[in-house]
Amino acid sequence: MFFTISQFFEYGFAVRALEAGVVVALLAPLVGMFLVLRRYSLIADTFSHVSLAGLAVGFLLGLHPVLTALGVTVIASLGIERLRTSQKVYGESALAVFLSGSLALAVVLMGLGRGLNVNLLNYLFGSIVTVIPGDVYLIVALGAIVACTLAVFRKELIYTSFDEESARVSGIRTGFINAVLIVLSAFTVSLSIPVVGVLLISALMVIPVVTALQFKKSFATTVWLAEGISLGATVAGIFLSFAYNLPTGGTIVLIMIGIFLATLLMPKR
Repeated sequence: MFFTISQFFEYGFAVRALEAGVVVALLAPLVGMFLVLRRYSLIADTFSHVSLAGLAVGFLLGLHPVLTALGVTVIASLGIERLRTSQKVYGESALAVFLSGSLALAVVLMGLGRGLNVNLLNYLFGSIVTVIPGDVYLIVALGAIVACTLAVFRKELIYTSFDEESARVSGIRTGFINAVLIVLSAFTVSLSIPVVGVLLISALMVIPVVTALQFKKSFATTVWLAEGISLGATVAGIFLSFAYNLPTGGTIVLIMIGIFLATLLMPKR
């Protein structure tokens, strides 16, 4: 290790990345838990590609890229849910349409903007120097919105995730709850961009949850395990990326995959 902990905190960009990383690490598994239980894991990957188009729009128009990514992703999330509930397009087909369409739009926009490819590179895989002070405030604000919404609709989200039909019969507005979850996923993807990058966001939301599920514990215990795995991997990844000048997102995800593989090799009781 080429630095001490005290040296790490001497650099403002490193501290900002750590602050943003902690918020993202705590929120991503909370939303990811409901996506994994509903077999919606592909939604996170779709939103990551949609957010890339939003980033390109932001750079092209000179706007804040994370805010434009948020706007585009939220609009896309509502469109996906509308297509899915209308039963005109199957859920996976709707995801495929938005995934390929948004990626194509991003490629075209990157071709229109000179120098856009260079600006987008750090946002693709995450970079410790990408996080600016404004990003930290934005991530905290968006994170607070996601956390408060999860707290308000916690019971409905849990009930709907395990048995949507019974939840509907019991009077829960499952359509509204599904829309809330989709929008929260869009928020989480957008606030994760500066830390892990567009192409690796889905891993941050899915891998800690899948790893925690290997222990076959209760819902609450599984959430806490996913939180611990996500937080530990994120903090370790940020420190390692600072020490060895590595892409932040890739480092974090590789650590998460290492933990996942370790759980698979553990003897089952």
